[in-house]
Parts: sequence; structure tokens; C-alpha cells
Amino acid sequence: MTIWKYGLTALVAAATGATALVAPAAAQEYSATYAQDRAEIEDLMARYLFAIDYFDWDAYIATFAPDAELEFASGTYRGHDEIRTAVTNFSEGIGRFYHTEDGQPAKLRHVVLQSVVRVEGDRAWATTLWVEMANNGPADEMKMGTYGIYRDEFSRPDGRWLIQRRNVLNEFIPNRGSGPGNPVTEMDGLADAHRATGGR
Repeated sequence: MTIWKYGLTALVAAATGATALVAPAAAQEYSATYAQDRAEIEDLMARYLFAIDYFDWDAYIATFAPDAELEFASGTYRGHDEIRTAVTNFSEGIGRFYHTEDGQPAKLRHVVLQSVVRVEGDRAWATTLWVEMANNGPADEMKMGTYGIYRDEFSRPDGRWLIQRRNVLNEFIPNRGSGPGNPVTEMDGLADAHRATGGR
């Protein structure tokens, strides 16, 4: 069916009250504080990226809960000490993969794109698309590096949102990509299960 025919069919269906061609997604419920919670979580995610790009490891660790868990290609790490050691070791070795033409470590910059955030009381979940770029292209021009999904769970101890668990999925690495199903659907399942248990 061509786009024109599809559009015409949809118009006819709307005009006649016929059943929609595609079932709408389930409507999400938002609390009165959702906008504030989301703003704080997005700010937290941005601080995480600025800290990692500028090697500010104290600020980086401050984005995690004390008993947080971080999973990425090299393994799974728990607590501030393990996480700090893992990311600083990773950062020190990244120059082997990202470097300028004269062999100097390239400047990496991370960017987050669309993000879906669910908030249930003092817990929240997010699924976020990230990309990474660096000046390691020809003549040190910008080159897109890797990309993937952040799968996050957040907690709010003492009234401040922190990363409770982050799984960094990387579409370039075998067995570390997302899918084949929609990752947002899985995230919604976790949030719904938490709500069903009364937040326990």
C-alpha cells in the first residue's frame, strides 16, 4: 500500500468512525511531580556525561547511589569504589582506540538523545539512546564512534535522585546490543511490577 493510499484510508476511517488501523500505545499516567522528577533525572544524566568527558571522577561517582551497580562491556561493578576503579581504568586505556593522527588521546564527547522516563514514587526507570564522538577522524576531524542504550534504574535516598543501576548497552559489541524487542516495553514491565507490589 502506498503512503497516499494509507493516508486516504486513515482519513476515511476517521471520518466514518471505523476502527483505527494501528492500535494506540497504552496511555501513561503522570503524577503531579513528574515534570520536576524528570528534570532532576535528566540533569543527573547530563552531569554523569560531563563528568566522564572531563575526567571528573568525584563528580562522576556522586551521580551513583552508594550501593549502585554499573554494567558495561568489561563487567559489572558494585559500590562507589569498584565503579571508580573500573571507569578510571577504562578511561586510561581508551587512548588505544581513540587517538589523533599524532597518537595523542582523542577528545571524547558523549551525547544523549531521546529518553523515556518512568517514575513510581522514589524509584524511576529510563531508557535512553546515547552516541559518542571524538576528534579521531581524518585530519583530526570529528568522527562518530559508538552508540547504544542506557538502561537505568534510579533511587531517591534523602530526596535526591541517584543512579541505582546503569546497564550500558553498546550496539557495536557482540552480545551487548539492545533488542530485538523494544527496550521501552521491558522498562515499563519493571516499573509496572514495582507499582503492583506497592513499591516494595
